[in-house]
Amino acid sequence: MAKTDSTASPQTREPRQDEEDDGTAGAPLSTAPTEEGGQAMPGSFGGVRAPGFLGALAWTAREAIGWVRWFWRQLTSMRVALILLFLLSLATIPGSLVPQTSVDAVKAQGWKDQHKTLAPIYDKLGLFHVYSSVWFSAIYILLFVSLIGCIVPRTWQFVGQLRSRPPGAPRHLTRMPAHATWHTDAEPEQVLAAAAKVLRARRFRTEARSEAVAAEKGYLREAGNLLFHISLIVLLVAFASGQLWKSEGGKLIVEGDGFSNTLTQYDDFKSGSLFDPEDLAPFGFRLDGFTGTYERTGPQKGTPREYAAHVTYWDGSDGAEHKTDIKVNEPLETAGSKVYLIGHGYSPIVTVRDGKGDIAYRGAVGALPLDSNVTETTVLKVPDYRDKNGNKDQLGFKGFFVPTLDLRTGTMFSQFPGLDNPVLVLTAYHGSLGIDSGMPQNVYQLDLSKMKQFKDKDGSAFKSMLKAGDTMTLPDGAGTLKFEGIKNWATFQVSHQPGNETALAGAAAALLGLAGSLFIQRRRIWVRAVEGEDGRTVVELAGLGRSESARLPEELADIAVALQDAAPLVTPADPAEPSEGARA
Repeated sequence: MAKTDSTASPQTREPRQDEEDDGTAGAPLSTAPTEEGGQAMPGSFGGVRAPGFLGALAWTAREAIGWVRWFWRQLTSMRVALILLFLLSLATIPGSLVPQTSVDAVKAQGWKDQHKTLAPIYDKLGLFHVYSSVWFSAIYILLFVSLIGCIVPRTWQFVGQLRSRPPGAPRHLTRMPAHATWHTDAEPEQVLAAAAKVLRARRFRTEARSEAVAAEKGYLREAGNLLFHISLIVLLVAFASGQLWKSEGGKLIVEGDGFSNTLTQYDDFKSGSLFDPEDLAPFGFRLDGFTGTYERTGPQKGTPREYAAHVTYWDGSDGAEHKTDIKVNEPLETAGSKVYLIGHGYSPIVTVRDGKGDIAYRGAVGALPLDSNVTETTVLKVPDYRDKNGNKDQLGFKGFFVPTLDLRTGTMFSQFPGLDNPVLVLTAYHGSLGIDSGMPQNVYQLDLSKMKQFKDKDGSAFKSMLKAGDTMTLPDGAGTLKFEGIKNWATFQVSHQPGNETALAGAAAALLGLAGSLFIQRRRIWVRAVEGEDGRTVVELAGLGRSESARLPEELADIAVALQDAAPLVTPADPAEPSEGARA
């Protein structure tokens, strides 16, 4: 009669050697480190201190080595690794809530100006540069060391398990969590041969012994566990390399102009601590045009419907040219870098003539958007200028460019981002621009400290509203400014992030390893066939899993059914009372 038992029956008895054998059968199912039975808390590691200087020196050395070993055991325990991983997750929260200097220095400075009390405290704590702070780096490095310390010994143990054979059958298979027993007229050797064949067909590693067959399966569970932890290290390495060797810069390009990937071409640039400008990949691109269409009615009025920069790009100094479109969230990928479309606006094209009628400037006016309808503040600096008497002077123009002006609204702000009624509003200054001092200046700001505004005949401030083709004549024959037309401009972000592919591979491997460690069950199965007292063969089948699972009794029942062809069930002459447990 076949019997299975899902739980062992509790009995009060003295432990015997065969029970120790039963425990040994399931002991190495995992490579997870176990708590040591010795020193668990810090204390004196030096032992007995011998008298004299040498005794004190030896005691101190033993004490120091003991403390180092204790610290290493704590650091490389899985408990501490999980704590450090949790702390690393918490440490990223300030980086998301507090403006980071490395991401947006202007926004970070604005936050400091608005929070005069908190700013010094946050600055000392490194909250404005979280990912390069000392405390974040300490958590990061400790987690890295902890994971390596956890993985290396477990890997060697796992390799040892792969090389070892399944352990022999315990003396009492009926004490296993799931078991089955029946009698058959088949010979023991025939039963064992059939059991080995059935188990090998189910991809078990088998080992035939004198009276039993041992089988084991599910090594991929521990392999998945190790793969998951190794993938975490790969992710940490990828993140670190991305931060150390990254480069990122912005560039505003007017329609028809180009860009080459050199340091001097960027409007702003930031990089990792190990970045070398020589590492910049040789590529470039040219802005051929820009297409922007917007919703004209309804609550989504002004929302972009088509937003694309048409560019021609090339790899290398003499690479072939290729045309493509760069859209939001659809960057150009070339030479290991990504070029993102960040923003769009308009550049008024003007021609400035001095008091002698000579061209002092011809080109685009720097413009900075103020709102979503692309109202722009404009600044033009003309350092090479002569008045009507031929004296050297400098001009400055300041004002607004409005793509769609509607005076009925009573404001000078654009009512739509498209060029429905473009107007350039300017006022003019003369004097010193302050650029001869050698100090860098913002191209979108005009220093008026040493400049005077032109005046009309009535003494009011001189200003003019121009449409494309109009000309502004400065007072007293100081010159003219002609509004020639409008060109599109676009801002791009060129980003090079090494390690992204490695991080992606690590994340995929981590998910694969996690799935393996969660869904694969490590288990062992033993089949014993011996001659019973009645002359018939007694077949005992038992299984042991790393954790309790309903799949093990089901798998054991399937194996028992598969063995019925070679070892059919027969009723013993004097059947014994069935033991406790579920019948198979």
